[in-house]
Amino acid sequence: MASAAEDDYICPVCSEIFKVPVLLTCSHSICKECLQQFWKIKGTQECPLCRRRSSRDDPPVNLTLKNLCESFLKERNEKRSSGSEEICSLHSEKLKLFCLEDKQPVCLVCINSQKRLREHDNHKFRPISEVVSLYKEELNTALKSLQQKLQHNEKQKGEFEKTAQHINAQAEHTERQIKEEFEKLHQFLRDEEEATITALREEEEQKKQRMKEKLEEMNTHISALSHTIRDMEEMMKDNDLSFLKVTNQSGFILLFLRVQISQPDPRMSSGALIHVSRYLGNLPFRVWKKMLETVQHTPLTLDPNTADPRLTLSADLTSVWFSDDDKTLPDNPERIDEYPCVLGSEGFNSGTHCWDVEVGDNIDWILGITTASNQRKGLDFFKSNVWYVQYINSKYGSKSPEQPGTVFTVKQKLQCVRVQLDYDRETVSFSDPETNTHLLTFRTSFTETVFPFLCNVSTTSPLKILPVKLFIKAENHS
Repeated sequence: MASAAEDDYICPVCSEIFKVPVLLTCSHSICKECLQQFWKIKGTQECPLCRRRSSRDDPPVNLTLKNLCESFLKERNEKRSSGSEEICSLHSEKLKLFCLEDKQPVCLVCINSQKRLREHDNHKFRPISEVVSLYKEELNTALKSLQQKLQHNEKQKGEFEKTAQHINAQAEHTERQIKEEFEKLHQFLRDEEEATITALREEEEQKKQRMKEKLEEMNTHISALSHTIRDMEEMMKDNDLSFLKVTNQSGFILLFLRVQISQPDPRMSSGALIHVSRYLGNLPFRVWKKMLETVQHTPLTLDPNTADPRLTLSADLTSVWFSDDDKTLPDNPERIDEYPCVLGSEGFNSGTHCWDVEVGDNIDWILGITTASNQRKGLDFFKSNVWYVQYINSKYGSKSPEQPGTVFTVKQKLQCVRVQLDYDRETVSFSDPETNTHLLTFRTSFTETVFPFLCNVSTTSPLKILPVKLFIKAENHS
């Protein structure tokens, strides 16, 4: 309860410290605001305590009590600011209880006074120490969760940092491979350029040699004609007797002249010029066509970001090896982490697609297709949404959502398996391309994108996507 001195400062109506106390003729002091509300409700000017009628419509302010209350409030505020024990702002009592509904501490006077009791009507109260204990227990539980979350985030941060380093290594390695591949292309073009120019120079030398021979023949012809003309001109200058002597030989001379005149002049032979169109005609196309004979195209490449850490891919992403040693790779969402599998880099949601996989002497393999949404983490990858054939424990088998766990036989051991997907007709078939033997066909209902996948458990042989032959078809456009 409040002290005796404090009781003197509390209004008997509102049970709070007087704000503007007024003095009635009966000597009772009431808050001015409380008194006005009471008179308004009752309709009579009587004391709320003794019911004695007041002779004044506007009772005077009890200045002495007002000053005492202000001093008391000032002293209490000073105690609060000095860090003393928490006390009620209304009654200066220790805050010992806690209202569970309002989530605030109260003193004993608060829950005993009529006005405060109405404010906390039907509320539940507990000792502050008990509530603090419960809150601390909740906070400790939350704190442990936050600490665990912090540890998890720090671990994730480490994974992110490793991923960032892996990205840098990936970019550097990929850039080196890009440069190597383009250098091969550049070298091919340089070799083609050099070979083409060499052929041009050889033709130039041949044509120049022919023209040199023609020039020599022409020079000989011109020299003979010039010599005959000079002799004739000299003969024409001789005197009559000399000329007559020569004319005795005129028959021979005329015959000689007719022979020389009848001889054909040296002519330019056809094909004397450089065959320019042989070098420039469709030059880019001819080089590109020749390039097709040296480069390979595979209808499917593998995605290293999906590969189990125990797998190794070839530089051209067409072969996959198995190793017992795990590589340090980011555990990104796309990666398969329990089975030694890798997905194709491209998914299919329409059309027909075909690819050949060389299995060779591999003794433990699985290959087929799976859906984009299939679970890649944990042990659920092969439980659903897969269509495949396998060779395990020297037996061939297959599986699909519609036909789980079937076994089939072949006449001779498979060295290569062809996968044919017809998405629109909802079929996936497997065959032996070397013997043109059909193995089996799954009929299903595709509802999402599907990806090819390879699973290699053998350490002896890789699985390899084989290249296909390319054909050029030219079309005329009218």
